[in-house]
Amino acid sequence: MARKIPLREFHQQVLKRLESAAATEDAPVSKLGVEVNEEKWLVDLSSISEVVPVPNLVPVPLTHSWFRGVANVRGTLYGVTDLAALTGCGPTLPALDNRMLLVHPRFGVNAGILVRRVFGLRSPGQFRVLDSEGERPLWVAGEYRDDEGSRWKELDVGFLMRYPDFLNVGIYRRMDVFTGAPQEPSAD
Repeated sequence: MARKIPLREFHQQVLKRLESAAATEDAPVSKLGVEVNEEKWLVDLSSISEVVPVPNLVPVPLTHSWFRGVANVRGTLYGVTDLAALTGCGPTLPALDNRMLLVHPRFGVNAGILVRRVFGLRSPGQFRVLDSEGERPLWVAGEYRDDEGSRWKELDVGFLMRYPDFLNVGIYRRMDVFTGAPQEPSAD
């Protein structure tokens, strides 16, 4: 049975490992293991700046269902995407284990990615690359199997932060002012 550690201690350990990974350029880049719905995902540590508990989210009307709203983290606003909903798995149900990955500022987008929970750091050496089975979303950098036989997907955060459909969170439907019926946007 795994040893239970307090949440604060866990976050401090992850931050120390993030800092040491960033300080050593020759070391292989570690991946952060997260759970999205029932799937296991890997996120390159250089793509995120921090992992935080999910703060209060302010919903934004007329946005896609996967866009959960805006969050204030120490005075900075982040648009929050539910990765499970984005990948078509349905929304992430609120739980104490939910976390938000803050996307690294180098991408120029204040974005947070909502995940079900964080597993911790994973070494690239514990994974075998799997051949692609059919088409996969463009933001999936690869698929892997670990030593225990579990399947993992790797999130390409850089691609996601440049993907126009991801960046356009709004649903652009105008309403007819007289009837209230939705209209397609005009070219004006």
